[in-house]
Amino acid sequence: QVQLVESGGGLVQAGVSLRLACAVSGGTFSTYAMGWFRQAPGKEREFVSAISWSDSRTYYPDSVKGRFTISRDNAKNTVYLQMNSLKPEDTAVYYCAAKIPPHGRTYVYTKSYDYTYWGQGTQVTVSS
Repeated sequence: QVQLVESGGGLVQAGVSLRLACAVSGGTFSTYAMGWFRQAPGKEREFVSAISWSDSRTYYPDSVKGRFTISRDNAKNTVYLQMNSLKPEDTAVYYCAAKIPPHGRTYVYTKSYDYTYWGQGTQVTVSS
């Protein structure tokens, strides 16, 4: 069974940086498409970033583009989310997600329903 565990969240001041990590166990991590999502209380889950398997293509929404960077280390079975210049509106629980692409496709997936496996989340709180 595939399991994902996020870490690295915390309470920080606006303008600083955090790096989240998602450790994946089970299956073959190097073949997974990975994504990060976030959810604030009372709001829908929001796409943050995604990275494909094989060619490591990435995609970001405008809300985080230029500030956040997703990366993966296949040797460590870990995906990271580097978050710079954090803003109060970045406050949310951040979730890591994994998908086994059909037929080895190297898409980046931006919808929550695209993903099969999810972590429990890590809280990021940014004060003004």
